[in-house]
Amino acid sequence: MRLPQLYIDHTENKGRGVFTNYEIEAGDIIEIAPVVVMSGEDRKLLDQTLLHDYIFEWGGEKKQCAMALGWISVYNHSYESNSEYYMDFEEEAMFIKAVRNIRAGEEVTINYNGNWNDKKPVWFDVND
Repeated sequence: MRLPQLYIDHTENKGRGVFTNYEIEAGDIIEIAPVVVMSGEDRKLLDQTLLHDYIFEWGGEKKQCAMALGWISVYNHSYESNSEYYMDFEEEAMFIKAVRNIRAGEEVTINYNGNWNDKKPVWFDVND
């Protein structure tokens, strides 16, 4: 499930991103998508590829990784994101939920730290 008003477009400096044609209200579910769960050994291999930037740590102890299907891997990071992602380990799914109203034409962003307003530097800011 994905809201029909979403579209993918190029951003000024982040490559592709997910945007909305219509306002999304705080609390709305924006997308629900299944994931492909992989082992820690698989993650070691994936970390050597471009897919490193598109996988999520998975499981209560974060010993696995997951590739989200749908558009979830296309949402860009923001330290003050307008939405948040949630993981359902039992159903092997992820969903995106708005944490504030999102204006028409605005990019839908998530915080890669897992908490929408977490300011801890993420891997690509730590390595800069």
